[in-house]
Amino acid sequence: MTQQPSPQEPGAQPHAAHRQLPYTVRFEWGLDGARAVAPQADLAVVVDILSFTTCVSVAVDRGAEVLPYPWKDVSAEDFAARHGAELAGPRGSGGLSLSPASLRAAPVLRRVVLPSPNGSAICHDLSSAAQLLAAVSLRNAAATAEWVVATLPPESVIAVIAAGEQWPDGSLRPAMEDQIGAGAFLAGLAAAGLGGFSPEAVSAAAVFDAAEPRLADILRECSSGRELIGAGYADDVEIAAELDGSSVVALLRDGAFRQEHRRMDP
Repeated sequence: MTQQPSPQEPGAQPHAAHRQLPYTVRFEWGLDGARAVAPQADLAVVVDILSFTTCVSVAVDRGAEVLPYPWKDVSAEDFAARHGAELAGPRGSGGLSLSPASLRAAPVLRRVVLPSPNGSAICHDLSSAAQLLAAVSLRNAAATAEWVVATLPPESVIAVIAAGEQWPDGSLRPAMEDQIGAGAFLAGLAAAGLGGFSPEAVSAAAVFDAAEPRLADILRECSSGRELIGAGYADDVEIAAELDGSSVVALLRDGAFRQEHRRMDP
């Protein structure tokens, strides 16, 4: 009888299969997934459509910088002060928050610490390990894919992480909007002829292709979209649905996301 592998011990290295080796374009979920597929990758891509990476896209479009940070960390205020940044507060507080609409409407936007429980926390965790880290939303998925194909060697390892959401107990809730956003980026790579996709990455691209004809409606009707709309943040969902609305690539440099490249219109 074939012996079954024992459960992985906490802190143990993930199995090579779970790292999606030997594929060069990978897709996973959440912080644990990021830690599995991102080590030794040439580029890690984090996708959190509602709303961290959409916020990053809106901010860098305005020339601002966004510093990722864990959610509800008591040191966030000191961190912001040390880095000469404004700390974003909770939604509805009247100032900058994890709301793309608040960042778009701010009279002045230069440098902001933007904590979130999913995308921002994952980016902060990866910031010291990833060689390159990009924040991708539906707004800049195509621009980022074009930048990757034009800039990185074809054999580069690219790890795409859908941030997902959390159930009340803190466990991962896969959020379809993040799979769609990741798929938009992956579909752009595939359209440019990049190969080496894991089955997980192929599946995410297929989800985007299926969703694209009704993209705005799907974002409004999915669980996360209905939650935000019900709380009075319909504008945030509309901004998140601005497919290819930005030509700016957002890369983490020296701890902050900033404009790396602006695609020139033909």
